[in-house]
Amino acid sequence: SLAERTNLAGVRHILLVLSGKGGVGKSTISTELALALRSAGKRVGILDVDLCGPSIPRMLRVQDSAVHQCDSGWVPVFVGQDKAIALMSIGFLLERQDDAVVWRGPKKNALIKQFVTDVAWGDLDFLIVDTPPGTSDEHISTVEALRPYQLLGAVLVTTPQ
Repeated sequence: SLAERTNLAGVRHILLVLSGKGGVGKSTISTELALALRSAGKRVGILDVDLCGPSIPRMLRVQDSAVHQCDSGWVPVFVGQDKAIALMSIGFLLERQDDAVVWRGPKKNALIKQFVTDVAWGDLDFLIVDTPPGTSDEHISTVEALRPYQLLGAVLVTTPQ
């Protein structure tokens, strides 16, 4: 099957973190979830597909890290003293941390697809996917790209307005 030949073959559960609007704390929830799962002894990865505001590298204090290529694609950045959380973010691909990403849909969708297929995650218990706010093209691309795999589910972050 497709999943056996890919970089997601060793990922047991995939969890999408979504919200209807921006600024509700999706990236914070994604980060806290990863840290909690990690302290419960799980192997965790975070895929930051929030193309316009990739804040997770800064939250985990690895914003100056670079992503390297290996035979099977991109090697994620390993976070923490025990290097236990694998992180891939567009933040690592920007020239400067605060560069804005202004892209049309097709280019964003191609990058998301590439993030899903071309990161060498290795064996993970959980892959947490931090998505952009809203219900846009990017979400559809992410879900489409992840469809062949064992999706665990989604966490919807809301605020009490």
